[in-house]
Amino acid sequence: MAFAVTSSSNAVSGSSFSRSSASSDIKVPQIGSFRLADRHATVNLSHKRSAMKPVNAEPKRNDPMVPLAATIVAPEVSPKVEVEDYEQLAKELDNASPLEIIDKALEKFGNDIAIAFSGAEDVALIEYAKLTGRPFRVFSLDTGRLNPETYRFFDEVEKHYGIRIEYMFPDAVEVQALVRSKGLFSFYEDGHQECCRVRKVRPLRRALKGLRAWITGQRKDQSPGTRSEVPVVQVDPVFEGMDGGIGSLVKWNPVSNVDGKDIWNFLRAMNVPVNSLHTQGYVSIGCEPCTRPVLPGQHEREGRWWWEDAKAKECGLHKGNLKQDSAAQLNGNGNGASHSNGTGTQSDIFNSKSLVTLSRTGIENLARLESRKEPWLVVLYAPWCPFCQAMEESYVELAEKLAGSGVKVAKFRADGEQKEYAQKELQLGSFPTILFFPKYSSKPIKYASEKRDVDSLMAFINALR
Repeated sequence: MAFAVTSSSNAVSGSSFSRSSASSDIKVPQIGSFRLADRHATVNLSHKRSAMKPVNAEPKRNDPMVPLAATIVAPEVSPKVEVEDYEQLAKELDNASPLEIIDKALEKFGNDIAIAFSGAEDVALIEYAKLTGRPFRVFSLDTGRLNPETYRFFDEVEKHYGIRIEYMFPDAVEVQALVRSKGLFSFYEDGHQECCRVRKVRPLRRALKGLRAWITGQRKDQSPGTRSEVPVVQVDPVFEGMDGGIGSLVKWNPVSNVDGKDIWNFLRAMNVPVNSLHTQGYVSIGCEPCTRPVLPGQHEREGRWWWEDAKAKECGLHKGNLKQDSAAQLNGNGNGASHSNGTGTQSDIFNSKSLVTLSRTGIENLARLESRKEPWLVVLYAPWCPFCQAMEESYVELAEKLAGSGVKVAKFRADGEQKEYAQKELQLGSFPTILFFPKYSSKPIKYASEKRDVDSLMAFINALR
């Protein structure tokens, strides 16, 4: 994502978020202020910013650059402001239109709020902001791994709206250390969270420290497991704003109640430019190595981090969507591969007479066999994992269908002390992992699809046995 500025006077683009105002008085960036002992008194230090032509901007000012030392002004005593009840505000705006919600957000926070733009259908947020007639800012995170089409789309959006997107970049030293130690594509092996943390989460954290609020394109229908309860406005549960501390940043989600198809109807009706990747089957768009087109009928998030579980796909920008109990169960790649106490006391699952329960010795012996009397299908699972629980019924039904067919169906609990072995020897990346051990080959074949219904699993088996 990156920041763009539209303003009724001067505007600033870049990785530092500075304030602008329609007033002719000099206003100061947050970075140039320090606080006195009286918490309501602030001494501001400012320097003139470079100007860009924003939407709805006034004519460019020609006053000269002001030296930093010449901008010391008398302390201003801020009036005491009542704390807003954002839960109540969310209820009041729950049936409001996206245009009304964005107008309220821009009115309330002025130049201290910005739209987070990913280069996908969230361009609708920029169109709504333009329609309010108020000045607005846009930022985006340039991870260095985006598709060429996305970069061209950024340029098209800037020209279409007459704005400059404020781009945020990852720390070069951190990226260098990650790539040198783990390679360019480590996320395929140990999950996407570490890479996202370096390339997206930390740059976002820096960006938000210069704001009091931000606007996102989250929708409830985007991710069943993590976004189904996203409110239209909330106190950000993860990130901090310019004032620092919990509760210092407000997060607006004006399209949270809007269906994806209605977003697209709006974009077409308003003749808004869109990323050309959408015409190639891409719906949810992120970094190039972690995004692919989806097939008709697939959920849009299945095109992101497809080697991981479909219902827990968050890069960390919206980590607050994960419920506390679920978050405790998610490992670094967001796929439920660890539990807070290792194995926990959760009741076992996949209980059926048609299923073989493998011990560590049993799975080791099975993996060592050069040839087997019959093929085996084995699920690597953790009983506390919600995705394992979700597929329990279909897997048990499959085992009962295959009873006496010449295919053994088994389970191996791979969390706790067994996790390291399963990751190293059994291709465990996330729970559940399903392996097919062919009759005449020692190497198991990993089931790559996220579809775990009986028919899909049966098709996988029939293709290999």
